[in-house]
Amino acid sequence: MDELIIAGKTYHSRLLVGTGKYRDFDETRRAVDASGAQIVTVAIRRTNLGQDTSQPSLLDALPPDRYTYLPNTAGCYTADDAVRTLRLARELLDGHDLVKLEVLGDPKSLYPNVIETIKAADILIKEGFKVMVYTSDDPIIARQFEAMGCVAVMPLASLIGSGMGILNPWNLQIIINELRVPVIVDAGVGTASDAAIAMELGCAGVLMNTAIAGARDPLRMAGAMKLAVQAGREAFLAGRMDKKIYTASPSSPVNGVIGS
Repeated sequence: MDELIIAGKTYHSRLLVGTGKYRDFDETRRAVDASGAQIVTVAIRRTNLGQDTSQPSLLDALPPDRYTYLPNTAGCYTADDAVRTLRLARELLDGHDLVKLEVLGDPKSLYPNVIETIKAADILIKEGFKVMVYTSDDPIIARQFEAMGCVAVMPLASLIGSGMGILNPWNLQIIINELRVPVIVDAGVGTASDAAIAMELGCAGVLMNTAIAGARDPLRMAGAMKLAVQAGREAFLAGRMDKKIYTASPSSPVNGVIGS
């Protein structure tokens, strides 16, 4: 079976989903179920994982024995903040070490600050964290993160929450071709066709949040994304036909035509 392997663990689903922006934890649970995702990201600074015992906890809606939690550093703008946040996540989740690192450059674009991200990744890897890193679509930087020991590289398709889709498939293709660790598109997916295109390029998976939570019908969109990721992966494995510029090719045999 064609499965996703991250940090030595196997997953049947190649769709990773966020847990923010839903109306409540019940809708979060139903959307995640509809998506078929096994890995769920959680913003440690914005989500209750038991820090506030008087409020509902995401752990009750999405039990950790059923899902792999991927704590992330959403809202962090320095390496120090990101490292501190993931140390807290490890404490809250009983030593959990698989994390998503993102260090943002500014609150308007939410574009990654690669310099600060590299600093944070270096510290976290030395402390035993298994780092999945959100970054730009720069192939040189992607190679550097792999060389440092990141277990997955997660280049953006376009700005976080923009829904603009894949703006630079050529850079993504270079990254996919050159890296051995999983390349997972993170940020910018808007609809099912965006997810399918990412998978057709050869991405190991797709991570999304707003594309599902921000849809008019989140549960239906979650199901659509599940199918899109599966279809895109199957198309990649099948190998598309060669493009023939300005050249047509009959879809039926030209020899043995009836009546000729």
